[in-house]
Amino acid sequence: MADMDVRVDDRDDRRDRGRNRGNKRRRDDEDDNHYDHNERNDRRGPQRRRRDEGPPGPPRRRFEEPPLAKLRRLILNIASSTKLPEDEAIDIVEYLRDQYDDEDTRSGFFDILVQLIVEQPFKIPFVAAVAFYGNQVKPEITVEAMKRVGDRLQVALNAGQWREFKLLLRFFACLQGLYEEDGIFALLGQLFDTVVDLQSANENDVVGIELVKIILLTIPYAIVAGGSRFHEKAQELLNSTGIVAGNMLPMEALIHAYDTESDDKVIGYHSVIGLLQQQLTGESQNGWELKCIPRFHVDAVRRKNPEETLPNVPLTHAFPTFTIPSPVNPGPKPLFPEAYFSLLADQDFGTVPRTNDIASSVIRDAIVDTIDQLDFNREMVAKFLVDLDCYWSLDTFTKRGIAFDKFREAIGDKIIYKSEDMVIDAIFSELFKLPTPEHKLVYYHALITQCCKVAPAAIAPSLGRAIRTIYKSLHVMDLELTYRFLDWFTHHLSNFEFRWRWTEWLGDLELSNLHPKKAFIVAALDKEIRLSFAKRIRSTLPEDMHSLIPERLDEDNSPDFKYDNQQTPFAPEGQALLHQLRKRAPPEDIQQTIDRIHEQATELGIADVLIPSTDAFVTAICRLGAKSLSHVLSCIERGKDRLLNIAQTSEPARRQIVASVVEYWKDQPGVAVRIIDILLNYTILAPMTVVQWVFGEHMGAGEALAESWTYEMVSNTVSKVTNRNRQIASARLQKGLPVEQVEMVEATLTKDRDNARELLKYIEDAVRGVAEGAVDRLIEKESSGELSAEDGQLIKAWGKRWYTVFVRKAAIEESVVGEQAVEARIKLLAAEPDAPAGAMQEDANGVAEQATNGDTEML
Repeated sequence: MADMDVRVDDRDDRRDRGRNRGNKRRRDDEDDNHYDHNERNDRRGPQRRRRDEGPPGPPRRRFEEPPLAKLRRLILNIASSTKLPEDEAIDIVEYLRDQYDDEDTRSGFFDILVQLIVEQPFKIPFVAAVAFYGNQVKPEITVEAMKRVGDRLQVALNAGQWREFKLLLRFFACLQGLYEEDGIFALLGQLFDTVVDLQSANENDVVGIELVKIILLTIPYAIVAGGSRFHEKAQELLNSTGIVAGNMLPMEALIHAYDTESDDKVIGYHSVIGLLQQQLTGESQNGWELKCIPRFHVDAVRRKNPEETLPNVPLTHAFPTFTIPSPVNPGPKPLFPEAYFSLLADQDFGTVPRTNDIASSVIRDAIVDTIDQLDFNREMVAKFLVDLDCYWSLDTFTKRGIAFDKFREAIGDKIIYKSEDMVIDAIFSELFKLPTPEHKLVYYHALITQCCKVAPAAIAPSLGRAIRTIYKSLHVMDLELTYRFLDWFTHHLSNFEFRWRWTEWLGDLELSNLHPKKAFIVAALDKEIRLSFAKRIRSTLPEDMHSLIPERLDEDNSPDFKYDNQQTPFAPEGQALLHQLRKRAPPEDIQQTIDRIHEQATELGIADVLIPSTDAFVTAICRLGAKSLSHVLSCIERGKDRLLNIAQTSEPARRQIVASVVEYWKDQPGVAVRIIDILLNYTILAPMTVVQWVFGEHMGAGEALAESWTYEMVSNTVSKVTNRNRQIASARLQKGLPVEQVEMVEATLTKDRDNARELLKYIEDAVRGVAEGAVDRLIEKESSGELSAEDGQLIKAWGKRWYTVFVRKAAIEESVVGEQAVEARIKLLAAEPDAPAGAMQEDANGVAEQATNGDTEML
């Protein structure tokens, strides 16, 4: 980032502008490796041969690249060199024609072609150009390409692999001009008929929504390839999809990125299919310009090789026949309605397409698909994203890396965009995707970092503007997205020496600690300290912010042991427990010390004597394990039996375990969150115990809702519960289970599902009370003047934001592991043909997986 003074070589940003191609990366492996010795500028003079004796040997045989390797190189690098893509496509076709009789070469090439469509969405129009020109040079190339891609498309359709299905369908759309009759529009009509059937059976069906999105994203490519004769067909299809695209599902009310009632929101809510419908309707009224999609000349082969004999009229083909399964497989992942998110759209500077421009959806879709399909290689994803301007029509993007303040001056009145702004905008749309992101959040963290390394001068300024835009709207952004941004921001700074222009935010230090911006700054510093150490972070901050980091943390010592202070109740017993744990004293000795605490507590009139003894015992464990998490893990392991006994004996004492951990690590609450997580793993704590402590003893008047670590603790706890439910549900969704095992799994799922509902309902009720201002402590503080009216409103706003998040989580659980969702999956499973044992086991292992950040990989 420019704001962080990134020191990375920027040579990759310098691109030669090939003829009519815009910014292009030179291909390293072109034929420029062969050079002429007579033209070489060698300053060393004549060189002596290594071997002076004997006659010179025979000349070296020139290396000839194997045909398949050459074809692979050519097609993988299509649209990535200074040559025109259509010339590259023709070169590939002509070379393939010469090698077509070699079965291994032919088969290997088409395998690569299909894989390229699925993994590199940017290049689909160019890969289709190979098949298009192949129809003129050797029609068998086109026939085989359509057959291979069609076979893969049918497999994806049967399996509910909707992204792969969409990309393969796009290949066919780019060949629309080669089909007889209606071509791909016949299949799109069949897909819409399926949507009607699905919507008739269930008005809240999301598979139909996904199919409509695929239909709408396919139409632009079919129009560009097919021409004006298909405009009427496209309009008929649009008239049909309008009703579905205009419907609002109940879940959509829960996936708004910003408070819809606020004027400070960056962008209003737009459903993806609703926006596509509006954009395509606008395009149809403007004559289907679709300027951003690349086009190819039909007679390019004849112009390139005028002496070659070609058919006057290219061969046309029947569109392949596909079978839409019934029932439709919803796919391996749960589907939800999608919202269109953008940080930079509809702004005055216009560096990205406006939301009424079809380019905003078409280019965004290709970027997102590239990110998702190549998630196994973020370095290549970053390269493709930085080279975004290579894969679209001329004059879609301005020169890469142009300064923001010179952008409008450089383009004048043209409608043209900054590719780096579109890339950053798209990545953040995935990072902020609701209800759940497609991948683990750390993938998007790493991808942004990689983009900064590949092209720092271009990416960093765009990233800085995105950060400032998000920060300005923190108070109206969805709470879950705020904490995703917090995690990314601090992680990103840790990769760039923690540099940021904190001076821009100094004015917000005067705000109340309950204000979202001030709370964000405090939380960011806490996260940075977790990723480094306090003294290092303090050195990166302006002096006005030093007070936000306790000076005690600079020493990097363990927190104080409160029982070292003789004024603390039960101080001698607390010190004795620490000594006994350190010396691994027998349980009997420890019990004697605890009994003394019980006796004194009884004398003091404490009703539950386990509370002070638990406090002393847990605090001693924290002190002994303060060096590292491995130390505390070892200490917990030693005291596990006693802690389990406490948990089973007294619920207040069980909550005291949480209180003691948090109190000891009050200056570093992130450590406390991690220890609580460990205690949950050991079942020493129950999820409800953590939640009850947070919304009971710790809640106060609602101030706790502004603490980032409080949200982190509750969110992690809920994730553990939901993960378990997914694992149980996945165990149920296996063929051939014995009846007794089915009954056992269903009983366990029913019990745990009810527990999850109870947990989420408890959270909802607690935060709704805060949002409505009905919490007793909040009313008392406001009445006494202890809490200002402004702070009271801020607390209520925090309650509202918490409420939205956990209502959404509850709705997700119902849609994934609720009775209806699981029953529908069981029926689909029963309708599937029996698979081989090995394949079934493989599917079962991949059915359910969820990361701690809520990334769903299930059902």
